[in-house]
Amino acid sequence: MAAILEILPHDDLQNYRLVVQMLYGCGLRLKEVLSIRLQDLDFDNNLLYIRRGKGDKDRVVPLPRSLRQPLKHHLKVLQRLHQKDLKTEDYAGVFLPNGIDRKHPGAAKSFYWQWLFPAIQLTHMPEHKTWQRYHLHGSHVQKVLKQAIAQLGMLKRVSPHTFRHAFASHLLQAGYDLQTIQKLLGHSDIRTTMIYLHTRPHSEQKPVLSPLDALAA
Repeated sequence: MAAILEILPHDDLQNYRLVVQMLYGCGLRLKEVLSIRLQDLDFDNNLLYIRRGKGDKDRVVPLPRSLRQPLKHHLKVLQRLHQKDLKTEDYAGVFLPNGIDRKHPGAAKSFYWQWLFPAIQLTHMPEHKTWQRYHLHGSHVQKVLKQAIAQLGMLKRVSPHTFRHAFASHLLQAGYDLQTIQKLLGHSDIRTTMIYLHTRPHSEQKPVLSPLDALAA
């Protein structure tokens, strides 16, 4: 895990290492990471708000303390990008969910509505003759991750979702209960979370004690 993170590009505007750190550190789906807006970060309480995740459900997960400084540095980079965008002719702001622009006029150009991981280039909207900012495309993350795995010479297949699985498996190995892990992952059914029981090494599982043996204990 550490070797993969170490080799990933982490330039100011293409910080793929930070993307994967969020995948693993928060147990998120790739779409959830790419959909994070700046207002979803709660540094005061070390929390991250996931809006409209799978099943259109919201949830809250702990924000890794080790990412506080990398994220704050990233915010400074985003501030400079945002100021550049605002000076762009015919810039209409960031893409917003349906109805938000009507409820909150000006939100599209507000810093706190911007993406945590914005696309490298602005998107041209010919029907309105404007430019807008979308988030980083998932295929870019997949491509960079694939290149890193090849560079490391790893034979095992690794995808962005692998880091979400690792998050759950490592929490289970650390002794966290299934209900807690279910809540953090946003699973509707505990049976979905139970698949991670099979990822725990047999040496770490508590031996089954027969009820008859328990009487003599």
